[in-house]
Amino acid sequence: MMDYSKIMCRRVQEIHPSGIRKYFDLLQGMEDGISLGIGEPDFPTPWHVRDAGIYSLERGFTKYTPNAGLSDLRAAISRYLKRRFDLEYAPTGEILVTVGGSEALDLAFRCLIEPGDEVIVPAPSFVCYGPLVAMMHGVPVLVETKAEDEFRLTAQQLKDAITPKTRAVVLPFPNNPTGGIMRREDLEALADVLRGTDIMVISDEIYAELTYGGHHVSMANLSDMKERTIVINGFSKAYSMTGWRLGYVCGPKPIVSAMTKLHQYGIMSAPTTSQYAAIEALNEGDRDIEAMREEYDGRRRFLVDGFRKLGLSCFEPRGAFYTFPCIKSTGLSSEEFCDRFLAAERVAVIPGSAFGPGGEGYVRACYAASMKDLATALERLERFLRTLQK
Repeated sequence: MMDYSKIMCRRVQEIHPSGIRKYFDLLQGMEDGISLGIGEPDFPTPWHVRDAGIYSLERGFTKYTPNAGLSDLRAAISRYLKRRFDLEYAPTGEILVTVGGSEALDLAFRCLIEPGDEVIVPAPSFVCYGPLVAMMHGVPVLVETKAEDEFRLTAQQLKDAITPKTRAVVLPFPNNPTGGIMRREDLEALADVLRGTDIMVISDEIYAELTYGGHHVSMANLSDMKERTIVINGFSKAYSMTGWRLGYVCGPKPIVSAMTKLHQYGIMSAPTTSQYAAIEALNEGDRDIEAMREEYDGRRRFLVDGFRKLGLSCFEPRGAFYTFPCIKSTGLSSEEFCDRFLAAERVAVIPGSAFGPGGEGYVRACYAASMKDLATALERLERFLRTLQK
């Protein structure tokens, strides 16, 4: 018999499976189940975007594209970033089209990290950063953000975490799972710490368009910071294009060039049909973004208010489409709460502990679900909380 534990890479074996998918999988097959777990828009991809993808197939555009992506798409990305966020990146040399934002993150870590290098990662945050760093023999340094700081990374926390081995810092804002954001003054304080160092910023801005009560600001917007910032974005959240698997990375030419080399060998090019659809999304999709964001904003306020009325304190999220209510008052751990809530009421939420230090005692509930489902989930939560008091 083969002993695969001796054959497979040790680092891969040591990585824990995502704590997010577990609850999605358990919910399958449950009659009348409600998922507030997976971070996926419940809107269909806008029809005009789908139609552009279909038309590209009808025209026979089914070949490889250039490794960096269609030139028309990179030009559209450049115009979009200038129009929406006042970011200036050249279509040639500074933009690479990737298979989702996840590939862009992986490429960034691959191009920056040597064995033993440290990468500062604010937590709670999305589950992929630590494992991707570890696969490059790097060391993820998890810095716990606090509810009292609105889950922002403070300048003092950043300064305290930096060592001679620090190679990069991840800025995952707007944040999954907390909904926290970084305002310009918060970023300026971090920039003051980073200027004069060789530390790179990996700015995961996949939720940039889903910012409420203000406009998203990138670290690359700040003076002297563009040269040390890698901006990662994509189409999944803003345009409800999760299954199209398309993202992009923008940054200094030497780094984007290195990332493109790895992309050539590992991927070749992002899906052609998705690229043609994305051109349409960028050129004609601003109204789609506004409509979806307005709907999310109403759901956000409804869900936060619902948690508070039930006695669960809840930080008001300023970005993304997640709430992060505190469940410490129940006496249950995050995982116990989620397991029992799912079993009793057929509602899936995600343990905050799945997202790293600072997540224990919280759960993530995604409001990319219909108002009807959100209302029903709150009714079931009220019933569940009553059973805990007996």
